[in-house]
Amino acid sequence: MSDTQSSRAETAAKIASNPSNYKVCEGCDSIVGISTAICPNCHSFRFDAEADTVISQAVLLGSREQRSVTSDDLS
Repeated sequence: MSDTQSSRAETAAKIASNPSNYKVCEGCDSIVGISTAICPNCHSFRFDAEADTVISQAVLLGSREQRSVTSDDLS
């Protein structure tokens, strides 16, 4: 496993262990902090904060390479 994948897996485990601090953007499926009002990636304002949704999305995103473009990629 590469360092990047390992880091993603560690972040996913952190999110999955405390899903109440996060929510999933319904526009792009990114995981954001619970206090986020507008997704920084796609600018959506619809989120799913159900624990099962956050956990399953964290597991999915943590098990694969990054596929989305983030604001860091654009700077």
